[in-house]
Amino acid sequence: MSQLRLETLPAPAPLPTAPRRSSTTARLVRPALALLPLVLVGTWALVDRRAAYEGVARLASADPWWLLVACACTCLTWVAAACVRQGALPERLPTGLLVASQFAAGAANQVLPAGIGAHAVTLRFLQRRGIPLPRATASLALYSLVKPVAKTVVLLAFLVAFPDVLRLGALVPDDRTLLLAAGGALLVLAATAVTLVTVRALRRPVLRFLRTALTDARELHTRPGRVLALWGGAAATPLLQGSVIATVGFSLGLPLSWAQVVLALLVAGTAVGAVPAPGGIGPVDAALVFTMAAFGAPVATATATVIGYRVLTVWLPLLPGALVLSALVHRKVL
Repeated sequence: MSQLRLETLPAPAPLPTAPRRSSTTARLVRPALALLPLVLVGTWALVDRRAAYEGVARLASADPWWLLVACACTCLTWVAAACVRQGALPERLPTGLLVASQFAAGAANQVLPAGIGAHAVTLRFLQRRGIPLPRATASLALYSLVKPVAKTVVLLAFLVAFPDVLRLGALVPDDRTLLLAAGGALLVLAATAVTLVTVRALRRPVLRFLRTALTDARELHTRPGRVLALWGGAAATPLLQGSVIATVGFSLGLPLSWAQVVLALLVAGTAVGAVPAPGGIGPVDAALVFTMAAFGAPVATATATVIGYRVLTVWLPLLPGALVLSALVHRKVL
């Protein structure tokens, strides 16, 4: 019988380790991103525990029915934000996931200043839905432009509708403050123009972005549904936020009308809204207390109202919002 000859096969080449390392890193990064919001919430709770405790203690003695109305208005603010996000984009987004992403974006917005957290969550959500980066960025820019314009229109409408009820003498800035604000705005515009002219590497992407933004804006304003969602949601947002403050104030005995509280929020947000604080906490709170005091509210009651407003809009939704954010990251929606 013939014997079979076994040939020695060459040893297989070692597999590259880079893909394994990258896959291991990816498996570690996703849980870290999912847990990061919870870590930030816990850190912030330790830093601001005194303010949170005072707000909860004051709310414990407030009228629960007015607080229930305030909670309903708070929930409607996330719906309004989702409407503005949908109105700023031609593509149709899933309603449930869009509202959930805005709820999660609210939690992220309380950690990073100037709305960066909310924009980052929304940008990630849009890219996961297949929206190209230039169009997603253009929608964020349109969202950021429409909100202050709509707030200004609402402010002017309140000034026209309530000329006798609202007293603005103590809130009108002097000529020096107006000149400084105008000079700062002109300086920012001039610096931007000079940067675009001198730095050639930025010119092309900026022009491409502006072209995409203008094209999408023209298309959106030919669709009545998008116009209603965009501008209606942007105009409803400050009204709903003011309604939350007013109903919290009513539960604590605040001697101001709904119109006065909404105007106080509009004036305070316009005065210090550009200060880069997380969620506007700090500068807007101080300006809001000052504005309500100028309208005739006791400082202690106005302060308690602002604390209660922050508890309802920041502290109570913060942990559920962080959990939703973690769940969306885990499910690869973000």
